[in-house]
Amino acid sequence: MSEFIDKARQILADKFAPWVLDLKLEVERTSPMVLRLGNRPELARVGGIICGQAIMAAADTGMVLAVAEKLGGFVDMATVSMNTSFLAAAANEDLLVTLEVTRLGKTMAFGDARISGAHSGKLCAHATLCYAIMRA
Repeated sequence: MSEFIDKARQILADKFAPWVLDLKLEVERTSPMVLRLGNRPELARVGGIICGQAIMAAADTGMVLAVAEKLGGFVDMATVSMNTSFLAAAANEDLLVTLEVTRLGKTMAFGDARISGAHSGKLCAHATLCYAIMRA
């Protein structure tokens, strides 16, 4: 287990809005950053399908943690863009959100999120993300 995993869990607890914490994301591992989004009734729509809004929020949150890992700790950042493609219904299983920082500059960070079924491994969604890094 990466030494950053405890720091990532603390960043998640300290730096995000209460509604994001209500997603109950779990940091599974780092390098690459992987979050688990549980399939719970409050996040699902008809048929036990996790709603797209929850999936997008998980990807956005996870990428902040992935960038923080690359930077060695949390730095204020703002989402500039996020493009999400939904590829298959995420039904009746937890999701794993795997995050990769594809480019990290002084003021911008870019990343890729792959969201797949925790048991099936089926790719359910893919997102590309861009952040402005607000260094003091």
